[in-house]
Amino acid sequence: MKNLGGLMKQAQALQRKMQELQAELGTRTVSAQAGGGMVEAVVNGRQELVSLRIDPEVATPEDVEMLQDLVLAAVNEALNRSREMVAQEMAKLTGGLQIPGLF
Repeated sequence: MKNLGGLMKQAQALQRKMQELQAELGTRTVSAQAGGGMVEAVVNGRQELVSLRIDPEVATPEDVEMLQDLVLAAVNEALNRSREMVAQEMAKLTGGLQIPGLF
């Protein structure tokens, strides 16, 4: 039973560190661009879009579909980068263990 108590303490410590990491990741951002920098999306570690910049040159009524495609590409790439950032930080915290349901 002594091992169980130690295991519980380790689990509580890991949970506390994970909560701290989640708070920190909410303040960290990654960005991605599309269309040679015409559209830029910034996403935080909670996978929330926090900023979207569109160059006025690409915002023309004649080519709305292209603008939509560029926005989707930039946002999706920023989200992918954010997920990679979170996975890397979680791997550091868990020592590389793949724990289902975390993040």
